Amino acid sequence: MTVAEQLYDQFGLANPNLQVGLSQDELFHAAIENDRGRVRPDGPDDEQKAFATVLGTDGPLVYYTDPTCTGRPVSDTFAVAREEVIDTVWWKPGFAQFDPDKFDALFRRVIDHLNEHEPTLYVTDVFCGWDPHYSEPYRFVGEYATHAYFCNIMFPKNVRDDSDRAEAGWTIINVPSFRAVPERDGTNSDRGVIMDIANRVALVVGRADYCGVNKKTMFTVMNYVLPQRGQLTMHCSANVGHDLDSAILFGLSGTGKTTLSADPDRLLIGDDEHVWSDAGVSNFEDGCYAKLIDLDKDAEPVIAAAMSMKGTLIENVPPLPDKSLSETHPDELDLFDGSITENTRFAYPLACNPGVAEGARGPHPQTIVLLTADAFGVLPPVSILDAEEVMYHFVMGFTSKLAGTEVGITEPQAAFSSCFGDPFMSQKPSVYASLLAERMHDHQTRCILLNTGWSGGAYGTGERMSLKVTRTLLNAALHGELDDAETTVQTQLGLRIPVAVEGVDPSILDPRNTWDDPREYDEAATKLRGMFQSHYLTSGYADLGIEARM
Repeated sequence: MTVAEQLYDQFGLANPNLQVGLSQDELFHAAIENDRGRVRPDGPDDEQKAFATVLGTDGPLVYYTDPTCTGRPVSDTFAVAREEVIDTVWWKPGFAQFDPDKFDALFRRVIDHLNEHEPTLYVTDVFCGWDPHYSEPYRFVGEYATHAYFCNIMFPKNVRDDSDRAEAGWTIINVPSFRAVPERDGTNSDRGVIMDIANRVALVVGRADYCGVNKKTMFTVMNYVLPQRGQLTMHCSANVGHDLDSAILFGLSGTGKTTLSADPDRLLIGDDEHVWSDAGVSNFEDGCYAKLIDLDKDAEPVIAAAMSMKGTLIENVPPLPDKSLSETHPDELDLFDGSITENTRFAYPLACNPGVAEGARGPHPQTIVLLTADAFGVLPPVSILDAEEVMYHFVMGFTSKLAGTEVGITEPQAAFSSCFGDPFMSQKPSVYASLLAERMHDHQTRCILLNTGWSGGAYGTGERMSLKVTRTLLNAALHGELDDAETTVQTQLGLRIPVAVEGVDPSILDPRNTWDDPREYDEAATKLRGMFQSHYLTSGYADLGIEARM
């Protein structure tokens, strides 16, 4: 059965203008020629959205989203509340219930819209996941060639035989030209990102053309499907040493997850989305989707070099004011220009990294790292966690926002994201925490809490942990040097910290010693502990079987 026949059989899609399995070069040209929509707040809906640089197809495609969708449209993201999934999905703001009858009617209207208007639709077949036993077939069907191009960067192909794709695969139908009507369709606006987990399909309509939608939607799906099969899905980076000692690094934006996993002495498994399966750890993706805003090219040479490579995609970096994109070399682009969005992005193949693990896989991890950037200057630079502490800190997912990073933030604020990926975790937090504890027990995996934030005082008074110190502490954990280390317990927070680590000034290991006035530290520690306790209570983690440890 052809792809066209499968789409008709599955969804009633009779559109004759299907472009199936185009090469990246073909999609590059098609995006420039055909992708049209709004790129300016007051602009028309027929402007060019994709462009070449002076390098042509030998360099990146440059793409501009609708100005109202330069990141994930959180308030417009839903899952269909069918009987098969309603009791197991973790419903929350940003992943709300969508009425099944409303969805079925909306889906039918979208298919009728496509059949009536017969736009060109680009279809690419990929997989989510490198491990053939736990990969899911993923078919993208959409109006923008750029999105198909993006999916080909971000997801692997030919992982296994895909003869089950029509019956067991997942399909995303992405139709920017269809505008929802909230009163009729049940959406919050004229756009929507709606996952029908029971029927293995997702619908993206309206002004929701941020490329990351096509990645994070599938990650959210995997976070439901694989835990149902007893496999732990994770929002993390991962790498492996020459002794086959895999490590997993959890952390929110700004904690160093990507930087610390890029280690010249270790091979990268991936920087964002993984599964810890019965066979080990493996990447879901074949690409990286990095933020570009304020990129330090000297500190991030891999990304800097990849920006001029073939088969990559730059998203929402503004053109130079005095030069057309067709005359611009990618190196000339101003990465400090956030006039379109602070969330400028760059998608590039995993192979652009200099050292990548074969098959983007590794053995069962020996070390788990929970990263936090504590701007209160309270947490120790490294803490050694037992099994119950791991579950607690994992579901809490703590880091902090800095003063000045958002309007109204004048002092550091606590930020919690369950399992270090709250928006994408579609099952309840205890599911992932229990699987993590089970995996760590079975494989005798160690865990540390690594603070890449401030020491000697809060942000504005203290100093940021040096990358050199952080790497020394991380390497000590990876090499097992902390396993039998002499430790002491930090009083207010109850965290176990090493007394000494080779290559690190022992005076900084207990953060209280680094403050000019220890009493001020005690007050700050008590305040932070209160934030943890309040979040634990309001989140209902006790009812989920997570023991309070702070």
